[in-house]
Amino acid sequence: MNGAHDLGGMHGFGPVEIECDEPVFHHEWERRAFAITLAAGFLGKWNIDQGRFAREQMPPAEYLATTYYEHWLFGLQKLLNDLQMVGHAELAARMKDPASPAAPVTGFRALAARDVETALRRSRTSKADEDVAPRYKVGDRVLTRNLHPLGHTRLPRYARGKRGVVSLDHGVWVFPDTAGNGLGRNPQHCYAVRFEAHELWGGSATGRDAVFVDLWDDHLEPA
Repeated sequence: MNGAHDLGGMHGFGPVEIECDEPVFHHEWERRAFAITLAAGFLGKWNIDQGRFAREQMPPAEYLATTYYEHWLFGLQKLLNDLQMVGHAELAARMKDPASPAAPVTGFRALAARDVETALRRSRTSKADEDVAPRYKVGDRVLTRNLHPLGHTRLPRYARGKRGVVSLDHGVWVFPDTAGNGLGRNPQHCYAVRFEAHELWGGSATGRDAVFVDLWDDHLEPA
């Protein structure tokens, strides 16, 4: 999806400000947004790639004017509304009157605070156990596909139609481009692919730099 979220290689957004001793959360509401998103995801109604895709559908002007965890809240609200779990009207009513009774929720598994660390350590939502043969090996030269899908993809815009070299095979993982669009797991190998800077940015780029991008079998073709 060619949305406002895909900013790699674009100019005009200013430098990345490095914050010394940056805290994990800058505000208490960010901590709560993270916790609520994690707990809601544990319900098992969507996968991590569908969560990413929901955030990507934030209106572009709003996306560029808001912060990281505001994107998370938008995505969570969209998923809860789309899946008819918590509608926008109910949420608006609760925000207007936090003391109003919430609609009863039944039939969902709950994630207790004491179980969070264990749940995260045991999560297998993206790693696949299927025995799938790799299409490429370390050292193979590959060409990324020139994709422009309407749905979710993990192939960034700046790396499409570019030549690189497979530097590492991460093993078999769920393919986010299908999982994020509700089209199944489609397990396949994921690789770290090295792209020379001049391949991505043109001849004026330094010859000393390279970018590594994690990409899946279906993102690649033999070069």
